[in-house]
Formats: sequence, C-alpha cells, structure tokens
Amino acid sequence: MRWCLGIDIGSAYSKGALLKGWEIAASAIRLSGIDHRTTAEAIRGELLVGLEGAPQSLTVVATGVGAGNVVFTASRASDIVCTARGISRLFPEARTAIDIGAQSTRVIKLDDKGMVTDFTVSEKCAAGSGRFIEVIANVLRISLDEFGTLSLKSKSPVTFSTGCAVFGESEAITRVAEGVAKEDIAAGVNLALAAKIASLVKRVGLEAPCAVCGGGALNQGLVAAVEKELGVKLLVPSEPRTVTALGAAIQACFGAGS
Repeated sequence: MRWCLGIDIGSAYSKGALLKGWEIAASAIRLSGIDHRTTAEAIRGELLVGLEGAPQSLTVVATGVGAGNVVFTASRASDIVCTARGISRLFPEARTAIDIGAQSTRVIKLDDKGMVTDFTVSEKCAAGSGRFIEVIANVLRISLDEFGTLSLKSKSPVTFSTGCAVFGESEAITRVAEGVAKEDIAAGVNLALAAKIASLVKRVGLEAPCAVCGGGALNQGLVAAVEKELGVKLLVPSEPRTVTALGAAIQACFGAGS
C-alpha cells in the first residue's frame, strides 16, 4: 500500500494530509510560526505517530509559501495545482474553486479531471484575503471563530468606503467608537470581502458547481455573502483548511510533475 504525504506551509497556518492509497488516513493543522522547517517536521510527526501499519516508505510533496523549508522532500508543487487536486478529490463535480487564505484569495477553474484551466489571484493587499477579517476581529475584540456567526445576526451591515485593510481598520475603530453594533461591522466586512471575491470570479468566469476552501470558508457569514454575490450555493468541505495539503498528497501519489 502506497503512503503519500502533502505538506502545505501557509503564511498563517501549516497543514498536512496523509493518504493511504486513495483513502485519507489523517490530517493536521498548526500555526506556521517563524520556523517553517520545525513546523513541517512537527506536522509529519503528528500524522505518523501511532499509525497501525505505519509506512516503511513515504512519498512527500510540499507546497505553499514555505515549501522550500520542508527539508524531508525533494518535490514541490504549485499551490494552485494542489488546491485544484484537493477540491476535485472532495467534489469531483466542482468546476470552480475559491480559496480564501490568510495572505490572498485565489479563484481556480478546473476540468473534469481536476486539472487547472484558468486562475486568478487577489492583489497583495490584506483587504482581499482572510487577513482583513483577522484585523477587524481584533478591533472588535472577538475571536475568528465568533466572527461568522456574529455577522449573521446583523440587521444593518456597515458599508465600508475603502478597499484598503489599513483604512478599513481605522474605519472600524471609528464605527466602534460611534456605538455601531459589532455584528453590523462584522457583516460589513464580510460583504466587502465577498464583493472582492466576486470580482475575482468574474475575471475567470463562474462555472458551477463552485466550491470554497481555505480558512475563510470557516466564516459562515462570509460564505453566505459570497453565495449571495454569485447567486450559487457553495460546496464547503468539512475541513476547508486542509484541501491544498490533500492536493499535495495526491500529487505525491500520482507524480508532482503531472
């Protein structure tokens, strides 16, 4: 039985996925921290410890911004390709994938074999990624886990007048001082980010079914806002953060160059 490991070193979180044949044997998530090499080794150790019939040989593919620091693999793969592979494994019917990460948002078109046919990536600004939500959550003194459910309680979402995360943070601070409800500010952030995501989707053209992954997919309010913008129901994995790592594991099994 072939064992394959995918490691995705992201800017905020690092993820791992272990395949035994075609079955998902285990997955793991850790803060990336500043020492990506140690983080990658910790993820590998966590995934392999205590396995019955642990692999004598293991094929590894690394991806993400810190892939070069994964010293126990000689193979690296594009995170765009890995995300497409992971989404296709979970949702074979998906033809568009939206990956909302901490550093950027990516929209990927894929064919019926899970191969990338087109993609686009947000500009290098926190307002187009999950980082914007993290910034505003800090202003509101709430956790990221609370953000999505809180936003769904909004009756009058705030309209953010800027597309910049720095100015958006200042605007949120002003609204808090004015006594605006936290849920209305959170909802406004989700709507602003959803509008940016929709503009990315329009660049490549929406083809349903459409799936969403990355840490942003844990935000129920954001998912609902994107669905409203696009007019489609999104496919959401049970653990959206490990999709790209899963794709890297698939690349390990079937060839990093494929």
